[in-house]
Amino acid sequence: MDRPKYEPVAEIEVDAARPDPQGFTLTGQGADHAEYQLDLHFGMPLDAKTRSVLGELLSHSDLTISRRAPRGGLIQALRQRRNRASQP
Repeated sequence: MDRPKYEPVAEIEVDAARPDPQGFTLTGQGADHAEYQLDLHFGMPLDAKTRSVLGELLSHSDLTISRRAPRGGLIQALRQRRNRASQP
């Protein structure tokens, strides 16, 4: 059985890339006019020059966020729904 294809969830035009200690926080507006925030973390330290160059590149980028439902997605969703309903 083939897995479903990735489906676009949001297309975002990045307005700002704010540096964080381990990466960046990107903010922008989506095609649906909603505000989005994406936290991007790196597993290594960034020197000042790299951080500056990445920040400039990311602040002029566009993002497409896509997702694919997990295998057995409907069954998992129903189980989660049942479990939430049984919790106080």
